[in-house]
Amino acid sequence: MSPQAKTKIVAMIVGSAIIMQQIDSTVITTALPQMAVSLHADPVRLSVAVTAYLLSLAIFVPVSGWAADRYGGRTIFRAAIALFTLGSILCGLSGNAVELTAARVLQGLGGAMMVPVGRLVLFRSVEKAELIGTMAYLQVPAQLGPVLGPPIGGFITTYFSWRWIFLVNVPLGILGIVLVTIFFDNPKEETHRPFDWLGFVLTGAALFCLMYSIEAFGRGHGSIAELIVLLGLGVVLGALALRHLWRVPHPLVDLSVFKSITFQTSISGGSLFRAGAGSLVFLLPLLLQVVFGLSAFASGTVTFATAVGSLSMKITARPILRRFGFRRVLIVNSAISAATIVMCAFFTSATPLPVIFVLLLIAGFFQSLQFTATQAMSYADVEQARMSSATSIASMSQQLSRGFGIAFVAALLNLSLAWRGAGHLGPPDFTVAFAGAATLALLNLPFGWVLHPAAASEVSGHKPKNAL
Repeated sequence: MSPQAKTKIVAMIVGSAIIMQQIDSTVITTALPQMAVSLHADPVRLSVAVTAYLLSLAIFVPVSGWAADRYGGRTIFRAAIALFTLGSILCGLSGNAVELTAARVLQGLGGAMMVPVGRLVLFRSVEKAELIGTMAYLQVPAQLGPVLGPPIGGFITTYFSWRWIFLVNVPLGILGIVLVTIFFDNPKEETHRPFDWLGFVLTGAALFCLMYSIEAFGRGHGSIAELIVLLGLGVVLGALALRHLWRVPHPLVDLSVFKSITFQTSISGGSLFRAGAGSLVFLLPLLLQVVFGLSAFASGTVTFATAVGSLSMKITARPILRRFGFRRVLIVNSAISAATIVMCAFFTSATPLPVIFVLLLIAGFFQSLQFTATQAMSYADVEQARMSSATSIASMSQQLSRGFGIAFVAALLNLSLAWRGAGHLGPPDFTVAFAGAATLALLNLPFGWVLHPAAASEVSGHKPKNAL
């Protein structure tokens, strides 16, 4: 088998793991009412199972890079799939809310290792020039997961049992373990760096506080005062964690990777863009169902257009970036993508659904192009020795930015509702929320502006005239 063919197979395996993890983070939401009846628990109390999974992801992601360096990418990726599968089995067999929550934590531990380590193995084996094409295999599943999760959960719960939401992961997990054993290499660092326990505690505690407060605020749980205190504590712990990671000789996550301007731009600007564009997964179903009165299935069918649009990006991202380069694409496409978000504010109940579908398909293309360009640029100038830290940091930033974006637009909806003094959400509230999401996406633009025209040209293949 040629190296290129093997790389594609590895990319598809990692992509499948990403979509399984992404679906599992959202699939439970539509099934909560039926699960609550089955487990004799309050639906609001049972929602802790959703939060537990996301918190477990956030806490253990920083460990993934160290574990892969120490024990090998194949070993950790295979163990992560096994943990995820075991957690899925335990979720499906849960008899009460406590058992379900514990099983979701185990699932989260597996998911936290699975995605960044899979990316690490892939990026270490691919040439820089092939990075964009490879990234498309990962970006499409990342966009499909949040869109497919709720309708899949609703379908399985309606026609089968909520337990099958988790049990369907079992054959997929077993197949994944077999494929990883066959196709994955097992590179690891020859020199073993010690585990940074203090860094793990500080980083994990900071991410726990930040993710919990952001998620709880986005879902409308807990008092504002408590969430602000928890958010402040997360910021303080985060500052202490950063101070520690910069000073120790063997940090859990090597922050020196931020010395690369392309990585710095990707994480900072890319997180702002992801926060804005990623909030559409929350806003669009709410608008279509609560305001326009569509069913969950009809809403899911319409919003699936964004995922379809991202598929067309897979074959066009490379020639676009080769022609225009990362800098120009990030600048121009930030503006176009922000415009596609604002466009959603003009949807009304009289807008034909096929028109909405086509417009969301276009939005999905441009937003996916931005995601692909940003992530491909992340690893353009990262040395192999720091690749494990880069993938861990990228995964952490994606978790935080996605949660922050949803919490931000949820706050705008509530503020607009209070300002109007209305009893239920209406089109004016969503206009404010979409405008806020577009503003977040636009904040990515200045980060692209400071890039050199030839930035990451080894990856894009772009040769600007003034660089000749």
